Amino acid sequence: MHKKILELCLSPDLGGLELCVVNYFEHFSLKTETYLCVAKDKKIDNYIKNDNKLTLKCNKFFPIISALKLAKYIDEKSIDIVHMHWTKDIVTAVLAKLLSKRRPLLVQSRHMTMTRFKDDFYHKWLYKNIDLLHAVTKQVKEQLIEFIPSDVRPEVGMVYLGVDEVSIDEQRVALLKTEYKLDKEFLVGIIGRIEEGKGQHLVIEAVGKLKELNIKAMIVGDSMEDTYLKELKFKIKTLGIEDKVIFTGFTKEINEHISLCDVTVLATKKETFGLVIIESMVNKVPVIATNRGGPVEIIEDGKNGLLFDRSSENLAEKIRLLYDNSTLKDELASQAYISVKNKFDKAVQVQKIYEVMNAS
Repeated sequence: MHKKILELCLSPDLGGLELCVVNYFEHFSLKTETYLCVAKDKKIDNYIKNDNKLTLKCNKFFPIISALKLAKYIDEKSIDIVHMHWTKDIVTAVLAKLLSKRRPLLVQSRHMTMTRFKDDFYHKWLYKNIDLLHAVTKQVKEQLIEFIPSDVRPEVGMVYLGVDEVSIDEQRVALLKTEYKLDKEFLVGIIGRIEEGKGQHLVIEAVGKLKELNIKAMIVGDSMEDTYLKELKFKIKTLGIEDKVIFTGFTKEINEHISLCDVTVLATKKETFGLVIIESMVNKVPVIATNRGGPVEIIEDGKNGLLFDRSSENLAEKIRLLYDNSTLKDELASQAYISVKNKFDKAVQVQKIYEVMNAS
């Protein structure tokens, strides 16, 4: 008998973590009754329309109100498993579990790193009421085991995130090329929320160092910090590369935008996994990513992608390497595609998580 699942994410953003929640919801819905709980009127609420959706107004100082509503929904829908993702949802989820009559299995997918011990009374109480922890990388699994006391630590598993095979709308790609006034430029893409930690400034600086070449940067994503966006535009003007940087804003057409690129960059300070890496790989576009965190579990440097030390100088060197060597660029793209199909196929990865949760 298939258990009923509730995907929980009250994050106000719409980045890789939130899109993972949507993916789980859609995939699990093909297998069993699956419900979604999100923050009312926030980005993920506006992104997905579905009758099996509960919206909550969050108050971090009074989570009991949201927890009561969630507990009632759990009982009404006979939910067996609550699958949460955003770490700030833990207290709401635990309270809802304890307040509900069904006492559902509580599973947390850990998308972020853990950097300190959770051995105080409050955190020990929280983790004592979680039934299963799912880490998205080996590094995160090791951190969960290290920092959560063994006497309250739930079972810890690890399953990588995955990506589907893509079908590109070539007509749309052609229209985007016209819209962005692209011709034969070598296009460097960076995809994600525009905020300092994502490192858009590093791409701009790298392109500035290579401005004598036929290279452009495409920055795909919403601005989360007006101050940082202004800093980026000032840097672009200072470097004299206004004609070499494209801001697209938020788009749902991620694959079409990736396919425009000759290479994509992940320049995040602390990237737990890096969903955009495997999204680029499945599009047969090579990736240059920071040499720390999740990317080192995905990319074999020089074989299926390139790693850099998070300096604009080193990033410029890697971009120049691919610009000058189309054979290497094509070989990296080919190996990246093989890697993603062998190790990060979404249907396989989601099925693994589904089986683990239903077996618990």
